[in-house]
Amino acid sequence: MQFLGCKILGVICGPAKNFGSAYPHLPVLAHFMKLICRACSDRCTIPAVVLLLFLAINVPVPTAAAATQSEIEYGLYLSKAGNCMSCHTRANGDQFAGGVVFETPFGTIYSTNITPDAETGIGEWTLQDFAMALREGERPDGQHLYPVFPYTSYTMASDAEIAALFAYFQALPAVKYRPPENDLGFPYGQRWTLGMWKSIYFDEGRYVPNPDRTPEWNRGAYLVNGLTHCGMCHSPRNFLGATDEDLALTGSTYTENVDGKSLSWSSTNLTSSNNGLGLWSVEDIVSYLQLGVSSRAGVFGPMNEVIASGTAHLTQQDLRAMAVYLKSLAANEQENDSEPDEDTMRQGSLLYDIHCGTCHLPTGLGSDTTGPPLLGSPVTLAADPASLINITLYGPRLPRVAPSAEWEARAWQRMDSYAAILDNEEMAALSSFIRNAWGNSADEVTPKQVAKQR
Repeated sequence: MQFLGCKILGVICGPAKNFGSAYPHLPVLAHFMKLICRACSDRCTIPAVVLLLFLAINVPVPTAAAATQSEIEYGLYLSKAGNCMSCHTRANGDQFAGGVVFETPFGTIYSTNITPDAETGIGEWTLQDFAMALREGERPDGQHLYPVFPYTSYTMASDAEIAALFAYFQALPAVKYRPPENDLGFPYGQRWTLGMWKSIYFDEGRYVPNPDRTPEWNRGAYLVNGLTHCGMCHSPRNFLGATDEDLALTGSTYTENVDGKSLSWSSTNLTSSNNGLGLWSVEDIVSYLQLGVSSRAGVFGPMNEVIASGTAHLTQQDLRAMAVYLKSLAANEQENDSEPDEDTMRQGSLLYDIHCGTCHLPTGLGSDTTGPPLLGSPVTLAADPASLINITLYGPRLPRVAPSAEWEARAWQRMDSYAAILDNEEMAALSSFIRNAWGNSADEVTPKQVAKQR
């Protein structure tokens, strides 16, 4: 019996000696552990075992404190900022149950169920599991998560934010739904390869404020680069899917299903470049993100959900912080490779006068009562013209539910679809003209690019 007790206590007493310093918030438990170690060191093995059994029976194991209502409400706000709803709620599916399709160059990925269902969701996860996923891109079973999930941005989140988000998701109704398995080509379907990817492209760590900037700027920097993860869609990526940091927030291209049609869309340049937000004021950015409309543009396409489920719910203070940060970014843009020739510009100018000039005006400046400006438009001048082509082919994919009364009251004329009116060559000439008239400057649009979007 003495020998057996020594064997048992030998496993326990090593860690137990440091229990008090490791867990200073559990003084009673620490005191009992000290008594066990003292009994062990005095070779009072049997009394020590009895004390250990008493401890196991009578001292309750501490559990996580129940989330408060204010913490859950804060988690709801953070989930809006992160736009979790859009990525984890499939069409006609239960909220946050996953199954949203992400078409990537490496294959198809489906978003996960983040409701508290124990079998198919995160009901069995601990706060530590949740933090590991958001900050390090790792599941409770140790498997790596694909960076379609923006842990590369969420790694900046604070402890309080992680806890609030976890409290909110655990308070949701549990939904039993298992999304389809990812369909990725070799070797991308091998999750272990992500360990190498992370070692090259992922820096784990919280947001560190810049002491040379104002609190408002720092808040905006954190929101844009962290919680709202703008760079996930607005930054180009290399052949392994990592962000090109030299061209961060200068726009990118991705595939998204809008109104049942899967198309390539181009995200805009968010820097102060002439083909980005150079002509936008802080107030323009705030209005667009909050109301879905500003004097410079109205929401359409993939941004419908971003605003309706996300930024429209943020405080004026947070939206202004984001705008202040974005306007502080130095102008940066991707290089132009080609310019339209004179014949193309001449053909495009004629088509513009016939189909576009009435609303957008011959100057491209638009007006409050006819249409938004095309001069200096980030959509018009995006590095990839996919979104401009989509609008011209199909008309803008407008929100089904008005994001605001201001958006609903806008006086701009509704744009028609020109898919049946203009052929690929005409559409390319028109788009090229718009991208290079009135001082605009962007790559020529080709008939092949138009054909791809049809």
